[in-house]
Amino acid sequence: MRLLLLACLRAQTGNATTAGRIQDHLEAVGHKCSLKDAFGYENPSEIANLISAEKFEAALAIHLYKGGRLLQGSRIPFGIIFGGTDINEDIKHEEKHRVMGAVLEEARFAVAFTKKMKELAAAEWPGARSKIYIQTQGIMTTPSASFNWKRFLQNAGIPQDTDNLCLFLLICGLRRVKDPLYLVDAFSVTTEHCISWGPHAGAGEWHRREPHIHLVIIGPAYTKRFESELMWKINLKQVDPLFTSEVNEKVNRAPGVHLLQEIPQNDLHAAVKRCFAVVNSSISEGMSAAILEAMDLDVPVLARNIPGNAAIIKHKDTGLLFTDPQEFVHLSKSLMNDPSLEREIVTQAKAYVKKHHSRECEREAYQNFVLRLQ
Repeated sequence: MRLLLLACLRAQTGNATTAGRIQDHLEAVGHKCSLKDAFGYENPSEIANLISAEKFEAALAIHLYKGGRLLQGSRIPFGIIFGGTDINEDIKHEEKHRVMGAVLEEARFAVAFTKKMKELAAAEWPGARSKIYIQTQGIMTTPSASFNWKRFLQNAGIPQDTDNLCLFLLICGLRRVKDPLYLVDAFSVTTEHCISWGPHAGAGEWHRREPHIHLVIIGPAYTKRFESELMWKINLKQVDPLFTSEVNEKVNRAPGVHLLQEIPQNDLHAAVKRCFAVVNSSISEGMSAAILEAMDLDVPVLARNIPGNAAIIKHKDTGLLFTDPQEFVHLSKSLMNDPSLEREIVTQAKAYVKKHHSRECEREAYQNFVLRLQ
């Protein structure tokens, strides 16, 4: 079957990674699956023309609003995979809510990564409950054997002669929903911005007091080169150049905090293995692949206590959940001072990923989902 798969394909983002996996799953059983960037199309009529020109027989879209809206009124059957911000954030906007409800009514099925995500969608559109299925993300990590750790540190501006180097790695695109600046002041209070830490006073001077402690933020950002690679139809608000500038300015004034552009997936996995912990500070998440990959790589995870993260992390069992920067520092220090807790969390997290996030189970599920489009 000739399948169209619509997703937001900015490099190294969660939706792009998920789309690539689904494409592999479907092509493994003989389907021809064409991956298209939803940001390259403005309305359903453009997608209708694409469907006619390339003779697609069915379609899938990741993200109920960004991808799904383009399939409204489609002449071919389609399914939807919830992205995260569609159910957690876009649902709060009246017009987007209306569009997403109409898309869900037309869809043959929808896929939610977690039970919580399904329940949120079903509460808004009760008639769609029976067509929403839960399928967790499949995880496979492949750290590069040739990864150059010294070059990574050099690119980040981190001294290589520091004893007992301790890196916290935040993997995210520079988007407001990912809130990459949330923990910056926990590591290094900038000269013009001090905050009150209450019982954790001094936490904002963590790097100054302990120079081996660093936060590295790595992921896609808006650049002039990135802009030149975009098709003219893409809405540049999606990459938020003003916020990228804001992040750069803040990080440049924060000793101990470093900003890096994205690197190839295999190198990223190798970098994760060399870090003390992976951090997630998002305001909203569907299901963070970066968290699951860290778990698979035997690296502890500290994540902001939001529904998407709490769905895959059991506090002090498979990871640590924090509600504010102060608690993040407190939990981090507890983990650093208690090797037995670190070992227990890493062991439990690895077992969790192996049991609940098998790539093979995900492959079988999507191959079966597509049968509903025939």
